[in-house]
Amino acid sequence: MRLNGTEYPEYIPNKHNWIQKTLNQKLTNISEVICDIDADIIGLQEIENANALKLLQKSLKKYGCNYKYSAITHKPKSAIQIALLSKIPIKNSKDITVTKALGVRNILKVKFIIDSYPLYIYVNHWNSKRSPNQKRVLSALALKKELKRLPKESEYILLGDFNSNYNEYQIKDIFNTKRECNLNRDSFSHYNLWIEKPIYQRWSHNFYGKKTALDEMIISPTLLDNKKIDYIKNSFDVFKKKYIFHKKGYILRWEYKKNRHKGVGYSDHLPIFAKFITNPKKDKKIECNISISNIKELYNKNIKLPILLKKIKVINISKKSATIKQGRDKIVIFGIDKPLELNKEYNIIVYKRKFYNGSYEIVDFDIY
Repeated sequence: MRLNGTEYPEYIPNKHNWIQKTLNQKLTNISEVICDIDADIIGLQEIENANALKLLQKSLKKYGCNYKYSAITHKPKSAIQIALLSKIPIKNSKDITVTKALGVRNILKVKFIIDSYPLYIYVNHWNSKRSPNQKRVLSALALKKELKRLPKESEYILLGDFNSNYNEYQIKDIFNTKRECNLNRDSFSHYNLWIEKPIYQRWSHNFYGKKTALDEMIISPTLLDNKKIDYIKNSFDVFKKKYIFHKKGYILRWEYKKNRHKGVGYSDHLPIFAKFITNPKKDKKIECNISISNIKELYNKNIKLPILLKKIKVINISKKSATIKQGRDKIVIFGIDKPLELNKEYNIIVYKRKFYNGSYEIVDFDIY
């Protein structure tokens, strides 16, 4: 272990039980997860420096998953950097400087040529929720400015720890994220892969019971056009193997207690992943055909979604669900990511439902 003067206090060698044995265990644990996911390209956050990245590459090779190619940011005097590992050769990489001030990390831009097609990947680690939201907005605007410089029809993926939920301003509005049927290639719009999951499954971080999707994977509309490189629909998921959870059910993060590294645990964020393909087969275009219907029809096994429900009334709200009523008919919405007020009427678009305990529940919706 070598010092470069930017380390966090708890990572000073030979203090706080940060010794070679503990370092090796942490590398082993990280390698276990990466090897299990077996991605061709993986974005990483909180990598101390280039030397730490090399140690991880060495550990991965030891366990049989060789990531020959790598890139890392070079923010001066920063305790942690952003990195990428790849089994595919990297064409080039560069830092996107959000600000020269300390405390705001650079964004890593990496270019690949895959089967002769250019693909850009932007790895992010925005400021934590403890920081003012303006800092995350600053990162979002810097990334947007960079994307606007790309050649028209470019294919790219934005990924990493954005410390922002998928429906917050700096994600939804600045990057103009939309459902697939509403994407417009001629405007600055994007597809957030979280949209494919029911609302109650949209999380990769659990802070004392508050589940949020701080980690994002956002793609350009050109990765859904049946040309060059394409996203494989519904391949997005969260890595939730049993071993990265405590027996009590919470995420087994790397343990640091009473000023000592315990040598146990992984990350406090769950990894997310998705699959992409070159030269895709022609896929049917998703149409936004929304018909007006009613709650009673949602209990019909063969109903075609999405549908628009008009003038539904919220008659009950709990932490994770709400009950809505239309005439005499009622149904539960499970998973709430939008503000709903008791006794207020709404028009909502229902995208997904689920059969649970003998009845249907709405699990994905938008306020119209």
